[in-house]
Amino acid sequence: MKFKLLATILAIALATGIKAGPTIPVSGHVINADDPGIQYVGRVDFTNPQRPAFNFPGTEIRANFEGTSLKMIARPMSGYFMVSIDSCEAFKVSLNCPADSVVTLATALRDGRHSVRIAYAMEGLDTHPEFWGFVLDNECDILRPTALPDRRIEFIGNSITCAYGVESTEKTAPFEYATENHFYSYATRVSDALSAIHTSISRSGIGVYRNYGDARTGSRDCMPQEFRNTLFADSTRHWDYSRWQPDVVCINLGTNDFSTDNYDASLYEQAYRKFLAQVRGVYPKAKIIILSGPMLGEKENSIEKAVLDKLQKESRKHGDKNVYRFDFTPQTGDLGYGASYHPSYRQQQKIADELTPFISSLTGWQQNVGK
Repeated sequence: MKFKLLATILAIALATGIKAGPTIPVSGHVINADDPGIQYVGRVDFTNPQRPAFNFPGTEIRANFEGTSLKMIARPMSGYFMVSIDSCEAFKVSLNCPADSVVTLATALRDGRHSVRIAYAMEGLDTHPEFWGFVLDNECDILRPTALPDRRIEFIGNSITCAYGVESTEKTAPFEYATENHFYSYATRVSDALSAIHTSISRSGIGVYRNYGDARTGSRDCMPQEFRNTLFADSTRHWDYSRWQPDVVCINLGTNDFSTDNYDASLYEQAYRKFLAQVRGVYPKAKIIILSGPMLGEKENSIEKAVLDKLQKESRKHGDKNVYRFDFTPQTGDLGYGASYHPSYRQQQKIADELTPFISSLTGWQQNVGK
């Protein structure tokens, strides 16, 4: 089967409309994506178990393996991934060429047992990423997986949570997948600091009732609609919430609803109230934190915070004591900006440092020293 997989990579690429010429065959022991030793974190579509698909940022693939090298096989043009071998500093790999389906993650390792953590760095709406498996040294194999942390957080958000432009230092730079990196987001930093795993249901430009720059009356494809989906913008595959029940849910939505001075705060309030009920309906035991983001101006920030305060009080009044409020400190530029005035690398760390102790206080989870 492993040789069949390699032999059909080009055929699959052609069948999916990707133009690529023949490449040198990969040698080694191919591990298919449905190997029981491979763990997935996030919303993943297993309709084809040997071609699991995903497109939300932060989706993770983890495994233990033996040998001295590791390669990853993925759908060509899947985009950018962050990789950590043996818990060492993560590095970025790219599958952005029509002929790229295999990328080397490690060579010349000490012969023995190793671990790998792969995180999708970007939003994959345009790239349609799929993971196709690993390639190990001949005679080597995937090992029994390490138990995943039992602490679970879900981050529901917009470009701030995606970490839009976090690798850029030019505030007027446009959006580029190359400078977006969810691995550097506050979400990943908070999760790692608390020894948790997380999902990121986030998309740049999205709102609760109105997406960025849309009509004052609202948009059709906001987060309440997308929250149901396994893949963003694919309403044919609804997510099974029984597969993931988080302990904590952080909702950071509103920056786009209040964008371009063309908003209706009452419509925002109505939509957020319904969405809060929607989230509670599928996560009955979770602690839900509704946040205000760091990007809005003073006027809009005050309006958003007032609405969120009101919704929390309503929830408490109606008996839901597990709805909490948290406000990020508005950015001032003292820590620089990422692309399009988004939070910089240092600003993402700052808001992570603000949120981490708050979640710790709610859950009793201790923060890792040095994280």
